[in-house]
This record gives sequence, structure tokens and C-alpha cells, in this order.
Amino acid sequence: MAQTKVRLKGTDIIRSDGGDGWHGDGWSHGHEALPIPTARLGLWFFLGAVTMLFAAFSSAYLVRMPMPDWQSIPKPPILWVNTIVLLLSSVVAQWAWSSIRKGNEKGLRHGLLLAALLGVAFVAGQLWAWRQLVIAGVYLQSNPASSFFYLLTAMHGLHLLGGIVALAWTTVRAWQNAYTPERHLGVELCVVYWHFLMLVWLWLFALLSLR
Repeated sequence: MAQTKVRLKGTDIIRSDGGDGWHGDGWSHGHEALPIPTARLGLWFFLGAVTMLFAAFSSAYLVRMPMPDWQSIPKPPILWVNTIVLLLSSVVAQWAWSSIRKGNEKGLRHGLLLAALLGVAFVAGQLWAWRQLVIAGVYLQSNPASSFFYLLTAMHGLHLLGGIVALAWTTVRAWQNAYTPERHLGVELCVVYWHFLMLVWLWLFALLSLR
């Protein structure tokens, strides 16, 4: 493992470079490592911001729903299939993460690739759900319920596309042998984000099914 010594205000700080960014132990101050790598801390802040965003949309949905002009829309049955697909994708991503921690590079590569493909299938299924609504005459501007449906699923879909890009990049890095049982922070961050998106969708699916 490569180490770089940096002089900061008269103190030697050693950075352990883990190939995909910071090593799992982050910055080392002498022999004592700070507990949270910069990349992991950044991801937590980002997830907090996204959580607040969806919480705001959810609150607006719940406040708007009881109003007289709210008209429930038919929920495309494919949403159930999409939910199962995303759950499977999250399980496979976890398998990939577990694989590299055990030194199973083949499991890592295949797991990441399959998780990304299932993510693409989920997005395709969501687009098909939109098409079913359009065929049924339900559009973005039809009524507040339809507007929220398109808005919430679109916002989640955009974040999921970002996750697919991250999975694709991590998969490429896995094929380049960039990760080891000791150095796999990139895989961890990608999988944690993917689990987060799965949980957000479960919440949105339950919310959209209320009425």
C-alpha cells in the first residue's frame, strides 16, 4: 500500500492511498487514524440532503392529498414488478460487496454488473409505467395526484440513473483489479448509495399507494 507523508503545521500526516481513493482507515495522524474517510463522510452528507429533499416532497404530498381536487389515479401493476427488481438488485449489490471482502473478485465483478443491469431494468419498467398511464389518459397535468406521481418517480429515477453510472464505473474498476479485501471503499460507497435508493423507493411506493 502506498503512503504519502504530508507536512501540515509542523505535524506529519500520513495518507494511505487505497487505489480507489482513500483507504478504509482514512487519514492517519502518526499511528492514530481518524475514524471517517473524507469520501464516506461526503456520501453521508449527500444522503442527508437527498433525504431532506424527498421528505419535503412527501410532506407536500400528504398535505395536498386530502384536498377536494385530488383524484386518485390507477397504479400500474408493473410497479410491483419494478419493486421486486430493485430489491433483487440491492441484494445482488450486497453480495458483490461481501464477495470482495472475502477476496472473491469474480463475485464482485458479476455482482456489480448484475446489479447495474437490474437497475436499468427498473428504470425501463418505470418508463413503461408512465406509458401505461398515458395510454389510460393520465398525464402530468391531469390532476394533483398524477402530477405528484410523475414528479416523485422522476426524481427517484434521476437519482437512480446516477447510481447506475456509479455502478458501471465501479464495475469497470473491478475488472481492472482495483479492489482488494483491504481496499474497497469505492465498492462500499456505491453499494450503500444503492441500498439508500432502494429504501427511498420502498417509501415512495408505499406513499403513492395510500390513495
